[in-house]
Amino acid sequence: MKNETMQALVWIGPRRMMERAEPMPAPAPGEVLISVGAVGICGSELSGFLGHNSLRVPPLIMGHEGAGRVVQAAGETFATGDLAAAGARVTFNPLIVCGACDRCLAGRSNLCRQRRLVGAHRPGAFAQYVAVPARQCYPLPERLSLVAGSLAEPLACSVRAVALAGVQPHQRLLILGAGPIGLCTLAVARARGVEQIIISDVAPQRLKVALRWGARDAINAREQDVAAFVQERYPGGVDCVIDAVGATPVRAQAIRSVLPGGRVVLIGLHDEESVLPANYLIRQEIAITGSFAYTETDFTQAIGLLVRGVVRPSSDWLEERPLSDGPSAFAELVDGKARAAKIVLTMDAPVNGPDASSAFSPKRENP
Repeated sequence: MKNETMQALVWIGPRRMMERAEPMPAPAPGEVLISVGAVGICGSELSGFLGHNSLRVPPLIMGHEGAGRVVQAAGETFATGDLAAAGARVTFNPLIVCGACDRCLAGRSNLCRQRRLVGAHRPGAFAQYVAVPARQCYPLPERLSLVAGSLAEPLACSVRAVALAGVQPHQRLLILGAGPIGLCTLAVARARGVEQIIISDVAPQRLKVALRWGARDAINAREQDVAAFVQERYPGGVDCVIDAVGATPVRAQAIRSVLPGGRVVLIGLHDEESVLPANYLIRQEIAITGSFAYTETDFTQAIGLLVRGVVRPSSDWLEERPLSDGPSAFAELVDGKARAAKIVLTMDAPVNGPDASSAFSPKRENP
């Protein structure tokens, strides 16, 4: 494939993205070449698109939520230990870690001192082909579509956030934001047996999806004060809050909604800095923790949840578009004009049609 080109979606500056021919990736030793079938647009890439994310520097092929077929392999092994072979359907963990630093050795590889991200530090999957280390790849069963496989990465983020929240089945959980991460967090919590889940958002359609997925209460944050609603409906507050937005007012809502001695998990990355009520936090013994990405264990659990159907790509929350629609998809998402909570770009015709019968309510499963 030397000197060949491929079509790729290239971010070239704030609000500037275009599809153009780019050189075909050349896999390094230990890597495989993947023909991309589906790749999701992540919220962090939206901030990158706007020029608000220092991690991403243009020109760049973004895209880290990908799945496809291996087209070139040379005896490497996948993360599962299976031999990498051409034709294998895979998703990949885009967070590349060293495995040798103190954080990796402590079982917190998501905090690796040398971590690199496909689609940020190296070309990503908004393209016909992407090269990634074979050890980052996970085979997908035939019954799981490539679009579903592309959801492993965001779902893994939610797996970690729910684990860090430590929420128990009998406790109350508030999720702030019903975007893709918020909805995935809801699905993970329900799969772990949590019944009392409250979720907030400014989009009525997303809240309808959340109720179908098992939320007990849905709060329209444009019309109601979230913290006041929670304190009135659940006197004293909720046991845990997961903020999947990251805006300063939403972080404040999280703190005011949790009960004394409760826990707030911050996963949203919207605002770089926020002023928080330190004295209130101290006097109420509220624990705040960040949740970043995922470990290999979290990623493996996410794939297991997809296989069991805990989250499925259905038309009530996810829209498929061809790669050529990438620039308009990014623009619609940042301007709040997108119909769906999640947009996945595909290289071929959509895998999942617009049939409303595909709407899905996640299963409850034992942890």
